[in-house]
Amino acid sequence: MLEIRHLRTLAALRSAGSLVRAAQLLNLTQSALSHQIKLLEDRYGGPLFERKSVPIGFTATGARLLRLADMLLPEIELAERDVVRLMQGDQGQLRVALECHTCFDWLMPVMDEFRKRWPEVEIDLVSGFHSEPVDLLRAGSADLVIGSDYSAQYATFPLFRFEILTVMAQKHRLASQRRLAATDFDGETLITYPVPEERIDLIREVLRPAGVAFTRRTAELTVAILQLVASRRGIAALPNWAIKNYVDYDYVVARPIDENGLWSDLYVSVPEALRQKAYVADFVKVIREQCAASLDGIKLLS
Repeated sequence: MLEIRHLRTLAALRSAGSLVRAAQLLNLTQSALSHQIKLLEDRYGGPLFERKSVPIGFTATGARLLRLADMLLPEIELAERDVVRLMQGDQGQLRVALECHTCFDWLMPVMDEFRKRWPEVEIDLVSGFHSEPVDLLRAGSADLVIGSDYSAQYATFPLFRFEILTVMAQKHRLASQRRLAATDFDGETLITYPVPEERIDLIREVLRPAGVAFTRRTAELTVAILQLVASRRGIAALPNWAIKNYVDYDYVVARPIDENGLWSDLYVSVPEALRQKAYVADFVKVIREQCAASLDGIKLLS
């Protein structure tokens, strides 16, 4: 029997673009997702999508089921939100604080989608970027924080893991290397956002432990950092999604850091009083769905 979860699986496959990312989006193991798809294909007597195509290409059967998913899933999700409104009277506000400068790029579409789903919930950004955003929760100046750290005293929702890459000019002396080690940064000028050094992953996790000496220069905006990098004023370390377009157009080059790469995690934190609010869970859901579909190289956290 065709079930709602099957339609959600197909929609996740289309959105995420791969079995691995779809499984992460659905909070399933890849084997569980594959088993579910196999049962569905056995039922209909043929494949639902092309295994080797990138992005995933759906067969006529899969495409027909996706059209059904597009008709039913939005109505089901709307009904579920309406039921919550009727039962809980969910109205409120979400004042969002950011630790991550580059999060702004993907957060605006997320907020636009959230406003469509929850027009009665006022959502806004706490102005500026904050190196210690959890302090805003403590002071009551924010309702939700997106950042790399979380405190046990707050409710935390995992988002995704991303790789931090070294960015440099096309003809930089390190551009010919496949990846960089800590010692490669010795004597370099590191261009960063104006935040404390202990908040910068490259400095905290790589350079300080290795005792590497470097000069630091700061800039407020990502585009300003990349302009400085391209003009050979220094190098930077930025999330993979923030630099993809610049790398694709050969404005700068990017290289991994250390043998296994330098990775960081993002979380949503809210006060315990908001943990059970349906609109908070849906805000997290929208972030995960939209970022899985639009940000290359991330790994959804479970």
